[in-house]
Order: sequence, then structure tokens, then C-alpha cells
Amino acid sequence: MTEPETPNYFGNDATDRLPVDRNELRAEVQDKYAAVALEPDGEFHFHTGRPNAEHCRYDMQQVDSLPDATVESFAGVANPFELAPIEQGERVIDLGAGAGFDSLLAAAATGPAGQVVGFDMTTPMIDKARAAAHAAGADNVEVRPGYIEDLPIADGWADVVISNGVINLCPDKDAVLAEIRRVLRPGGRLQFADIANGAPVPEQARRTIDLWTG
Repeated sequence: MTEPETPNYFGNDATDRLPVDRNELRAEVQDKYAAVALEPDGEFHFHTGRPNAEHCRYDMQQVDSLPDATVESFAGVANPFELAPIEQGERVIDLGAGAGFDSLLAAAATGPAGQVVGFDMTTPMIDKARAAAHAAGADNVEVRPGYIEDLPIADGWADVVISNGVINLCPDKDAVLAEIRRVLRPGGRLQFADIANGAPVPEQARRTIDLWTG
């Protein structure tokens, strides 16, 4: 597969304006999702696995084609592919790829002429996604370590950016959306599923990391 260009970018120093310490939140999120990767049958405050995929209205015949290890660690909140199908030959970025569930579905849709690059910050998830891509024979999938606020990939590389239940876990959403805009080609599209709150959140709650992860 074609290697995406990896330029050097400045990090986003938003410490003074974020409600929580970004590194502390990242560590909490990494711990939680490492457990989903390593102990998928554990008890979590969110739904996981095949029942969750069915609840999120995925095509279960497509889900059945995925490696079991990918399906068991699926922790998405909805189905971003309901917004629009991935077309043959498209280049796709998956933000917070986890164990590779959506990345592999996108890879099947885009076919050998397309390419999928998934990014995640949790090492056990990255390892699991890479193993799943190999097991599935998905040569058009690459999973890389990276933060969604600072993606190591070239401007305008992607036709589509997908994400599932990840943007809400990042306190610097301005940086995330700026990165999405940067990596999309002109006319490209964002398809994401996430958790949103329409009511005002008290300042003390915004500054409580346990509420971000729980």
C-alpha cells in the first residue's frame, strides 16, 4: 500500500484553555480502553462487542466477516456508515480506530484501490487492530499511533474521515476539528458518531476527569 506522507507538525499547546489536564485525561482513557482490548468480557460502563454492534444497527452479515477479536472489543456508540457509504477507491482516516472494527469495514468498502489509515493512542488496541487487519488479509489498512488533535499525515490526504465515540473524549475539540479539516481533501467529508450533550455543563463537572471517562 502507498505510504502516507508523514510531515512534522507543531503540537497544539492548549493547556491554559482546556478544562482538564490533557495528559492526565489521555492516561485515564488509555487505561480504560486497554482493558477493553485485553479483557473484552469485563464489565464496563458502556456497551461492547457484537450486541453493541447490533444495537448500533450495523449490517450483521458484514460484522460476521470480521475477526472475532475485533468484534469483541468494539465500543462504538452508533454507525457512522449510515451517513453515507464508503465508495470504491476512497482514502479513509479512522480517528480512534480501536481494535479496527470500523477500519476493516471501511477497507472492505473501499476495496484494493482504496486505503484506510486508522489512528489510536492505546497500544493494546493498536496491536489488536494490526493483528486483525493481518488476519483479515486487509492489505489496504494501516493502523498508526497518534493523537486525533495532531495527526501525522499529509494535508488533504483523505476523501473521508470517520470516527465513532472518540471526539467526545478529547477536551480540545477545536484542535480536532481543525485537524479533520486539514487532512480532508477539498470536497471531502466527515462521518462521525458520538455522544453529545445539549444542556449546559457546570464548570466543576467539566473539570472532573472521572466524568469525562465515566
